[in-house]
Amino acid sequence: MKKSRRYITNGIICFVIAIEFASCTSYKDAPYFRDIPDSVREVLPNTAEYKDPVIHPDDILSVTIVTIDPTTSAPVNQAANVPVATSLVGVPTIVPGLLVDKEGNISLPIIGSVKVAGLTTFEAKALIRTKAGQYYKNPDVQLRFANFAITVLGEVLHPGTFTMANEKVSVLDALGMAGDLTIYGRRDNILVVRETDGKKEVARLNLNSSDIFKSPFFYLEQNDVVYVEPSKQKIIAADAARTRTITIAGSVAAVLIVLLTRIK
Repeated sequence: MKKSRRYITNGIICFVIAIEFASCTSYKDAPYFRDIPDSVREVLPNTAEYKDPVIHPDDILSVTIVTIDPTTSAPVNQAANVPVATSLVGVPTIVPGLLVDKEGNISLPIIGSVKVAGLTTFEAKALIRTKAGQYYKNPDVQLRFANFAITVLGEVLHPGTFTMANEKVSVLDALGMAGDLTIYGRRDNILVVRETDGKKEVARLNLNSSDIFKSPFFYLEQNDVVYVEPSKQKIIAADAARTRTITIAGSVAAVLIVLLTRIK
């Protein structure tokens, strides 16, 4: 009887150990930037160059003109921040601001039509300030994208489309907004999809390497899509019920066979 109990105990221990090994994820696949030495101040050369995004038709701009007497510019600001029905990366929504028309213009009360397509927000702000100066004394102009959106999909904690408060957004910023990668996300194969002049561009980035900082896709552009590919462990776990049943049944059968052999 004691021997039988000992065999059963040993069998259970073996079963638990087998399950533990099966559920382990390799540590070497988890950390980012593994090629940067520990406890070393590293200066990374040739980092990606950031370029200010330019305004395109169908963009939405938030425009505010600030004057000494706010009541004088109120009609312009009210009209410039009326909710516009549009979509952020295919998601229907309403965003307050001015829609850039197909010709690349925005229309401001009193000031009139202003061509902003092809300009950065800094350049567009300077142009509107010049035009507003014809009607207001020493106006200041605040202008930004109202629909600067990035979509993050795949193995992240909170996938979705995010409207960014600023224009300088890196792939790390986007992943941070999405709650970072899950343990099942592939760090070495982050896909970025970008549309330029009606054509799709794609790039794959490796978070395990500091070379990511050199990529022209490190800084994201409006409407970029970031996709985190699942690891093999995730693909296997996708059919969890079937896999779990087969594994448990096989392990129990093996333990029973061992026990029956030992008892005899």
